[in-house]
Amino acid sequence: MHIRVEVLSACMLLSAVPAAWANGGGAMEMPQANSREESPQDKAKERYNDGVREVRKADRFQDSAAQLVDPAKKERALHEARTRYSSSLAKFQEAVQLDANMHEAWNYVGYTSRKLGNYEAALAAYERALALKPGYPEALEYRGEAFLALNRIPDAQQAYLDLFATNRGLADKLLAAIKSWVATQRAAASGADPATVEELDKWVQERAQIASQTAALTREGSAAGWH
Repeated sequence: MHIRVEVLSACMLLSAVPAAWANGGGAMEMPQANSREESPQDKAKERYNDGVREVRKADRFQDSAAQLVDPAKKERALHEARTRYSSSLAKFQEAVQLDANMHEAWNYVGYTSRKLGNYEAALAAYERALALKPGYPEALEYRGEAFLALNRIPDAQQAYLDLFATNRGLADKLLAAIKSWVATQRAAASGADPATVEELDKWVQERAQIASQTAALTREGSAAGWH
């Protein structure tokens, strides 16, 4: 009877382990407690995991703010998001101080810096992540969004093309961000050059059509392979 209870308890603990997070990577596996003295790399993983948990909360507050209509509630949600992005940034910065080769943490330094409006710092962090792991898809997509925030449109377009060849899901996400940038600039009283905005809008439509066509060809090819 005691054996059955212990097995059941173990299964319940395993089922409680959270799934991997999407933004920039999931939590990292940690060594068993008291198995050995913690190395700087182990401590870096702990700070990274703490940061991931905090940044996910920040994302939820930001998403909630986007849905809120009441100005006071929206501002409270945005304030909470900024507070948690700042907290998570500090944890990721500590992680890279402990382990400068952790590309996932550098990517999140960029992500949280960008969310706080520190775009140049974000770009520098993405460069570190990509130097450690060339072609890192999440860093390419996030860097593309930072380029948009800085109105570096050709760089954002190139980021999309790089992703289109390697990671269609993140390419679609970046294309949606570019489309949103176009809509924001059109709505703004003073923004980017109107000709540039219209040219980019045309490019977005062309790329969306190409993506749709290639997706259809891929589906047809897969279906043909099933026969």
